[in-house]
Amino acid sequence: MRILLFACVCAVAQEKTVLVNGARIAYFDSGAGEPVVLLHPASGGKAMFEKQHEPLRSAGYRVITVDRRGYGGSAGSAPEGTAADDLHELFTQLKLDPVHLIGAAAGGGIAIDYALSYPDQVRSLTIASSLGGVQDESYREMLQRLMPEPFSKMPLEFRELGPAYRAADPEGVARWLSLSGRKSAAQATINNKITFDALSKLTVPVLLLTGDADLYAPPATLRLFAKALPGAESVIIGGAGHSAFWERADEFNKAVIRFFNKH
Repeated sequence: MRILLFACVCAVAQEKTVLVNGARIAYFDSGAGEPVVLLHPASGGKAMFEKQHEPLRSAGYRVITVDRRGYGGSAGSAPEGTAADDLHELFTQLKLDPVHLIGAAAGGGIAIDYALSYPDQVRSLTIASSLGGVQDESYREMLQRLMPEPFSKMPLEFRELGPAYRAADPEGVARWLSLSGRKSAAQATINNKITFDALSKLTVPVLLLTGDADLYAPPATLRLFAKALPGAESVIIGGAGHSAFWERADEFNKAVIRFFNKH
């Protein structure tokens, strides 16, 4: 029923494409309310946010999801330009007021890069289950200890879905896998060198969110971000892995809506 409802919302709002910095970019826009923009992980495009559309729309927000170059319905060479600049051009064309920006997993680094590049266009920033693109050497060394070489060879669902979810919901795992995958390499170029010192200069409200079973970004990494962002709010979702927005969608949605309502 939830999938059918999502399809109905899409049919009304219509998925669109627009030319952005020489690339044809696909996006979904529910069309009314204060804008919330969700930036997808590396494992799949905007379709992975199907569990966020209706709750956010029902809470009065305008829901916008975007396929980055090389994903979903977007065309264009992924390595060219930056995702942050593509977003800014899209937001300009849509004439958006400052947005609530949610970056999940790899989308978190892009969200941070956008907030550092265009702070006046960001109403709030949610960094969800993300390594954040931080380049401090000590942090990169820690990530190597968290994810030694054999880790990348493990099945995608093992790496990105928590054990509780994989055990309890095989149909949900199958649906998640059906939405995963990408056409080409993700955009690697960013506008800013992201460091914890750079993060400390952010002035927008920040929500840090992760699952307690996230193999990429466990609570210990969230605490590093919290230290760099002393004014940030932190939420740890029990039983969730790297895809908390999918595995524990109700808790995820309630947490971000509570945060948005404050800002």
